[in-house]
Amino acid sequence: MIIKQVDAFPIRMEEGSHGNVGGGVQQNVDTLGDYYISRDEWTAIYTSRHETLVIRIETTDGMVGWGESQAPVGGRAVKEIVEQLCRPVLIGRNAFDREYLWYRMYSSMRERGHITGFFVDALAGIDIALHDLIGKALGLPVYRLLGGKMRDEIELYIGISNLDSAALAEMAAEHVALGYRAFKLHLRFPSNRQLIEYVSAVRDEVGPDIGLMLDIHTTRDVSGAIGLGRGLEALDVMWLEAPIAPEDVRWHAEVAAALDLRIATGEWLRTSWEWRQGVDLEGFDVAMADIGRTGLSEGKRIAALCDAYNKPISPHISGGGILSVAASIHYSAIPNFQTLEHAHRPLPIKARIASKYPEPKNGAFHLDETPGLGVEIDEKELERFIYGR
Repeated sequence: MIIKQVDAFPIRMEEGSHGNVGGGVQQNVDTLGDYYISRDEWTAIYTSRHETLVIRIETTDGMVGWGESQAPVGGRAVKEIVEQLCRPVLIGRNAFDREYLWYRMYSSMRERGHITGFFVDALAGIDIALHDLIGKALGLPVYRLLGGKMRDEIELYIGISNLDSAALAEMAAEHVALGYRAFKLHLRFPSNRQLIEYVSAVRDEVGPDIGLMLDIHTTRDVSGAIGLGRGLEALDVMWLEAPIAPEDVRWHAEVAAALDLRIATGEWLRTSWEWRQGVDLEGFDVAMADIGRTGLSEGKRIAALCDAYNKPISPHISGGGILSVAASIHYSAIPNFQTLEHAHRPLPIKARIASKYPEPKNGAFHLDETPGLGVEIDEKELERFIYGR
């Protein structure tokens, strides 16, 4: 199966199509065209539209595989990397050599310092497309290529956010009625007391048997994170996510050591080399690898590293599109897979580029035998959303 064509398509849907929490509802933001960023905190830039990068790889025998690089902003930057730097390495190569191709592309820019960020995002999308291609060629679902079916279904949790605590609790209750049993609250308040009040409101609404997590998007220092964590422990919260800035893993280790509450982190880490320090220093309890940023091959290596230290994996998805969702479902072919992030209402909006895609039932995705990723891309629909030509 010789690769003959590699193309990348940045897509952008209409205003409001992002559909999920966008890092948590924020009170004070600066608008930057299609994007916005917090005025008061050193946190990420977000979009109100669904944006991502879709990758198409075709072989000389007419087989096509699809992948996605998680690109909620900057999709055109990743497109250029795919087509200018990666495509020449891929053309004429056998698609089955996916691990060799990942390492060949990665090492091609290592000396220049491009060992994370947009460059590895490009590799991730290519790697996902190669898995889809190989699965289709062999008539096997991707999870069979990764080691086989470890579980029949994948439990999901829903990310929600609201500036009103009563409305937040109501959102959780509505999703419980749809079959979901766990929620991640995206909240960005300067006061730990206010954060705990909001979590308490949701706990009171959904009861003690529903799982709750809190993501505060790196908005605390070490002492603030520890103080918050101690308050959350009394509410039986499953984990505190991204409590502090990622640059110094020792800070994370200090927070993790001080709390019985689990610390979840790592959506920004793309390779096993980046994950290694966090594992060595006990800087987290739950690993949140994002398959749209790691790819499946490197994602497997990250999972093996974490499993050696008894660390579970709960993949991050957030703004990822339908191919990123599908790849994360197949990533469940690891022993330490725990649960998966999900956005119920945005899924069919993001999936408009596909004629077939995985859909949850009763709060879970169920694995089937569809070859490849189980997503059929409608190229005419895809064409509608391509931008930046």
